[in-house]
Amino acid sequence: VDLSGGYYDAGDNVKFGFPMAFTGTLLSWGIIDFGRNMGSELEHALSAVRWATDYLLKATAVPGTVYVQVGDAVADHNCWERPEDMDTPRTVYKVDKEHPGSDVAGETAAALAAASIVFRSRDPSYSRTLLQRAVS
Repeated sequence: VDLSGGYYDAGDNVKFGFPMAFTGTLLSWGIIDFGRNMGSELEHALSAVRWATDYLLKATAVPGTVYVQVGDAVADHNCWERPEDMDTPRTVYKVDKEHPGSDVAGETAAALAAASIVFRSRDPSYSRTLLQRAVS
């Protein structure tokens, strides 16, 4: 599974899906509510949301599965190097029927749905993709 992109957590090289999805949701609602007041920063905010949602689309590309973590948190927190130089294990964790996790799955759906509102008039095709994935 291609899980490139997305945001690393707290200056580390591990990716946690729950805080990334929450961030995408919160950024989206910030744009929905205050985008008209963001001036030239709106484009940066839109890029930040798209960076998260592009990753979340990859993390939900397998039906019935949400990939929720990349990297081992303990090993990662003990490693101080640039992502380009990582040599720590890139263990991937997922939720599915056999490994439930409704909280992270729900927040991922919320992030995709909120971003679909953000992009509804800006990029209708992308918006539809986000909403369809949120529903599935």
